[in-house]
Amino acid sequence: MLAKKRTAIAIPSSEITPKHLYLSRRQFIKGATGGAAFLAASALLGSCRPAEPGTEAEPEGGQASATVDELGDPLTPYRNVISYNNYYEFTTDKESVAARAANFSTSPWQVEVGGLVNNPRVYDIDDLRRFDQEERIYRMRCVEGWSMVIPWIGFPLSRLLAEVQPDSRARYVRFETLHDPDQMPGQMSRGYPWPYVEGLRLGEAMHDLTILATGLYGDNLPPQNGAPVRLVVPWKYGFKNIKSIVRIDLVEEMPISLWMAVNPREYGFYANVNPEVRHPRWSQSTERRIGEVQRRATLMFNGYAEQVAGLYEGMDLRLNF
Repeated sequence: MLAKKRTAIAIPSSEITPKHLYLSRRQFIKGATGGAAFLAASALLGSCRPAEPGTEAEPEGGQASATVDELGDPLTPYRNVISYNNYYEFTTDKESVAARAANFSTSPWQVEVGGLVNNPRVYDIDDLRRFDQEERIYRMRCVEGWSMVIPWIGFPLSRLLAEVQPDSRARYVRFETLHDPDQMPGQMSRGYPWPYVEGLRLGEAMHDLTILATGLYGDNLPPQNGAPVRLVVPWKYGFKNIKSIVRIDLVEEMPISLWMAVNPREYGFYANVNPEVRHPRWSQSTERRIGEVQRRATLMFNGYAEQVAGLYEGMDLRLNF
């Protein structure tokens, strides 16, 4: 079942895209002016290809229920969401991930959940989709300085963790991506300690904003976006949102993520969005929303401070990167 979920301010019905516009999207797209404008980007981030207004393709058979997030920011066009991706398991070229991942097989798929739990389980993707699915419109902020607004489909991770029943020793949740170099050619690179690993404190994992996403824009996840299931933690930098998960373990010690292992000076465990703490090589005070020209101010905790700041009470957030 798909339920609609708001994280803060309810979106008025006037903002919901009328159904007839979606039903006529094929005719509109067919007649729309083709091509995409190239936006100049910083030397650090390179370029992306944002869609011209009105020309972005809708997902086949899917749609989002609203056109803005709770702050009134418009959704990132679907075409940009599926064509501008960080997914090093396939390639480091953001605009080539979709092509490299086109034949990625996501069925059958299992996620093993174990470690310090009382009820270890193996879920297949159909099991995960039986959890009540909700639409969550979240901002996503990359540590590189760009951002998107994405209508995810998924369910709170806390519901899955409640089923496996963490025991009293569990303090962290460790996630692991599929390791399959035959399907993921980027994993042939020896520069990274594959498979991709990420982690959260148990309290972060249990927070209602933390979801396991199985889709976006009302449809299943495309391979380049982490199919068939990925983590979404909207107040953290994007690299925390591990894709194509095959294993989740409850553990006592803090997991060492892939980026922590590769470059601990630049990538820490918490990785909370914080405009006041610069990356060692660039400022985090502003960001470039994909599809926009001007940079905008980055919000503390990516705009979710009201919901999540309490998780870090008493911590020095200058050291919380």
